[in-house]
Amino acid sequence: MVRSYLAILKIPGALAFSAAGLMARFGGAMVGIGTVLMIQALYQSYGQAGILAAANSVAWAVGTAILSHLVDRHGQRRIMLPTALVSAVALTALVVLALCHAPIGWLIPCTIVAGFTGGSPGAMVRARWNYVLDDPRDLHTAFSLESSLDEITFAVGPVLATWLSTSVNPAAGLAGPIVLGAGGALVFYSLRATQPQIIPLPAHSHEHRRFLLAFPGIAMVLGVGALMGALFGSLDITVVAATTAWDVRPLSGLVLGVMSVGSAIGGLAYGARGWVSPLWRRFTIGVCILGVTVCSLFFATNAWVLGVCGFVAGLAIAPTFINANALIGHLVPATRLTEGLAWLGTGIGIGVSIGSMTAGAIIDRFGFHGGFACVVVAGLLACVLGLIAAPILKAVTKARDAADRATAVL
Repeated sequence: MVRSYLAILKIPGALAFSAAGLMARFGGAMVGIGTVLMIQALYQSYGQAGILAAANSVAWAVGTAILSHLVDRHGQRRIMLPTALVSAVALTALVVLALCHAPIGWLIPCTIVAGFTGGSPGAMVRARWNYVLDDPRDLHTAFSLESSLDEITFAVGPVLATWLSTSVNPAAGLAGPIVLGAGGALVFYSLRATQPQIIPLPAHSHEHRRFLLAFPGIAMVLGVGALMGALFGSLDITVVAATTAWDVRPLSGLVLGVMSVGSAIGGLAYGARGWVSPLWRRFTIGVCILGVTVCSLFFATNAWVLGVCGFVAGLAIAPTFINANALIGHLVPATRLTEGLAWLGTGIGIGVSIGSMTAGAIIDRFGFHGGFACVVVAGLLACVLGLIAAPILKAVTKARDAADRATAVL
């Protein structure tokens, strides 16, 4: 298993951009729980914490869609380096205002600007892999590696943010996103050799003007991604509420980290194997496994049981996202690859915002059990949509494969 990953990392420049991208992504993994912990501690409200986290997620989702389109037209460095620095400045302003106990309304513009300009380093890294690799099997391995690295950031990031927030200062959990996000972006976007070249648009082509969700199959994949995002958004704030009720609040980051460890293990194991079954089928199976296994979270009675249940459910997360990214890459034109990959993050971000805002309001009224109900509902809806999407994705991928074969013959 290790050999396949080491082989792609030996490609010139690959280790550098993958490592820098990992650093940049750590910041994003800490923003959500860092915001929730800071606002709840300073303002004593899960509802307000959920609103701020939701505002950041929505802004990130919208901004990512816009910025990724610009990246495909003008390049990663030119667009993303200045916006990443703006995001760090906005997060700093958010922390300062919160420590001054400014009205929540004052904090919302800061979190919106930080989210809107944050971008999606994960999509940028995957676009670079797509640029430096030609073999589909190597690309499968690379996407698997990056999905597992995503989960490592969500395993370590929340633990670090929780420790900083509970042991140092309630606002310290957002120090990581500021330092890591800006530092990682500076290194990553400075690596020019592996930056994807801008692909000229074909003459008389209207594909660059077509709304991305209008491409067949894309809306289904993004819809499932949005529901999975709602699951994660509601889970983040619910775990904080549950561990607080169980009087083990410092374990909240660890519990979320354990789930991400399970996902990373699942992703690495999945990526090391070559698969012959259709991509659409593997995507559907992964969504259904995740939707069913998250139901166990509702019955957790303490942090340790919650961690075990989260680990089992997490095993299906990374493989599902690996397949989702591969489907997006298969269904969108090459001239809009970064935008397509980023739109998956947009769907997830919108889902996270809805999940965190909804769960925060329900927790304030009904306690953490209501939050777990939100998690279960989101998981089951994702499962249902995945089953509905299966025949559509089957038809679309078959048609795309046939078109690719015809083009190759010509």
